[in-house]
Amino acid sequence: MPRRIGVAAAIVLVAAGLAVPAAQAKAHMLVGLQDDAMTLRGNPTSTFATLKQLRTQIIRINLNWPDVAKRRPAHGQDPADPAYVWEIYDRAIRYAAQNGMQVLLTILFTPSWANGGRARNVPPSNYTDLRNFAYAAATRYGGHYIPNTDSFDELYLPAVKYWTAWNEPANPNWLQQVSGGRFVSPRSYARICTAIWQGVHFTNFAGEKVACGVTGPRGNNAPRTSRPSLSPLSFMRLAKAAGLRNLDAYAHNPYYGKPSETPASKPGGSAVTLGNMNTLISLVNKLWGKKRIWITEYGWQTPPDRLFGVSFARQAAYVRQSYAIARANPRIDMMVWFMLRDDTNLGQGWQSGFLTAAGKKKPSFNVFARLPH
Repeated sequence: MPRRIGVAAAIVLVAAGLAVPAAQAKAHMLVGLQDDAMTLRGNPTSTFATLKQLRTQIIRINLNWPDVAKRRPAHGQDPADPAYVWEIYDRAIRYAAQNGMQVLLTILFTPSWANGGRARNVPPSNYTDLRNFAYAAATRYGGHYIPNTDSFDELYLPAVKYWTAWNEPANPNWLQQVSGGRFVSPRSYARICTAIWQGVHFTNFAGEKVACGVTGPRGNNAPRTSRPSLSPLSFMRLAKAAGLRNLDAYAHNPYYGKPSETPASKPGGSAVTLGNMNTLISLVNKLWGKKRIWITEYGWQTPPDRLFGVSFARQAAYVRQSYAIARANPRIDMMVWFMLRDDTNLGQGWQSGFLTAAGKKKPSFNVFARLPH
């Protein structure tokens, strides 16, 4: 059975020295990919065979709290609580391990039972519920847990050492931004990140790293507009002022803004893309010290996207150029491309895959597979 430790006791352990410093500089950068539709809900045999062809080192997966816990668990810290349904994640994490890949889990969204029946982008009413879920998830995927199954060949679930708290919390798609005409997302996020950081680290397993931020590249800083959002640098300052203290790394999604740019282009205004990542890194230094940097989403779209698409050849060239830029930055430990296969929904989907929606390889497929590791 898995080793368990209560949150109250774990607080003492953290105070005694569990709060590990940021990871030391690595000799290489993890090359990753995210495509939940394929890794969670596609055919895992063919999906992970394709990911192995691409020499993928790490897979990012959104661990959606409402999907795992459709009802309130009686014992939120216990991953075996019958309210929890983990199987789709167990399968993907096992396939990743079998193919030599690490996993980055992003804890995301709120079940309706945890926020008074509101939308999933509204934070929990009690952040202890989120901390308990993070603890349960990190316990299950701590490398020491055998799930209760009918199978006789009991196997420990693989360890997950990389975690992020939410996704793009300054974007209203992912987190409620305003209340009463004022931005509330930085304060909400400071509590979200603290709850997830504590939940993961209170398991007392070695080596877990929790990245906070996971900011998007731009925002309008206009709380009374129809779609309010915060620019990444503004959000960082406000989240720190609201109490965001504990993080092992800072994550950012430095997408380009228009197809005329290149990976090296420096955007105007308050945006932070790959071309001016050092602006963000300088602010991380000021607010939280020299934390490691994770690029948790990046990509270039191709046709049939009409607004942001670049040619197949240009996408391939930008794969090579963008990873070279990231690798040359000594602070960046990981870069995750979004996505493996283009969406079929052209109106709402994304077209940055290495495969077309029909499954045909784009030139970028072989470029990604040959990136230095």
